[in-house]
Amino acid sequence: MREDVVTVVGGGLMGTGIAYTFAAAGCAVLLIDRNSDALARARAAIASMFRGAVERGLQTAEQADEAAARLATHTRLDAAIAPSRLFIETAAENLAVKQAIFREAEPLLEPESLLGTNTSALSITEIGSVLRTPERLVGFHFFNPVHKMKLVELVRGLQTSPQSLEAAQRWVRRIAKTSVVVNEAPGFITSRMSALMGNEAMWMLAEGVASAEDIDNSLRMAFNHPMGPLELGDLTGWDTRLAVLEYLYSVYGEKFRPCPLIRKMVKAGRHGRKTGVGVYRYDPSGNRIPSSDLKASG
Repeated sequence: MREDVVTVVGGGLMGTGIAYTFAAAGCAVLLIDRNSDALARARAAIASMFRGAVERGLQTAEQADEAAARLATHTRLDAAIAPSRLFIETAAENLAVKQAIFREAEPLLEPESLLGTNTSALSITEIGSVLRTPERLVGFHFFNPVHKMKLVELVRGLQTSPQSLEAAQRWVRRIAKTSVVVNEAPGFITSRMSALMGNEAMWMLAEGVASAEDIDNSLRMAFNHPMGPLELGDLTGWDTRLAVLEYLYSVYGEKFRPCPLIRKMVKAGRHGRKTGVGVYRYDPSGNRIPSSDLKASG
């Protein structure tokens, strides 16, 4: 078995970024999604990332071509995943969906393969409860955009073994990122803090305390944040943010009650960059169109 074979399940934003990052680091990568259109979009996005790396001088054109050649895509989960040393699931933040993927994948993988789930809030222990070998499962919380963000939260479930956690740390070093270890708790470190900040920013917007631009500018300039909480919510997707907030609200109570304006936006399909409109508007390339049109009334 090759030591560097990685399977990524899920061709969405996060799965695409994770697949690119491992391929760029020299790994052989298999990206799987049952939706062929999603895979086509993922391949186009990955090609764009490689072009960007060449333009920024991070890779030569030859290195980018070699890395791209190491990445394959498929619509079937049973497509050559057996030799994978690392299997990462990046499906939607839905416990049943993630569990179904692991039920199907575990019998297809070698016993020594490390299992990873990319989740921003869900319980690693619950996800792994359907596994025969839950000690192999580690939470990998990557951040968007994956190829630029340096941190990975590694989440230790109740049954995660020390050996699996050490293996996860080695994989993170392989892709030149920094890991922090979190003992499983709802929202981990970053999602818990980010959800609270983004929710409060939306409450302030709904109450008319300040404009979206001024709220974001305040956080960026006063606390040296690279992105304001409303900008970040648009990038992450307010549908995802709402799902995380609802989960945290069910666990921690009132302080995580989702702002009604978030619910209105999600119902209206204003999820952020991926739909072209959230708090701000975006052109087809994902570039922000100046000036917010989301008022306090929602």
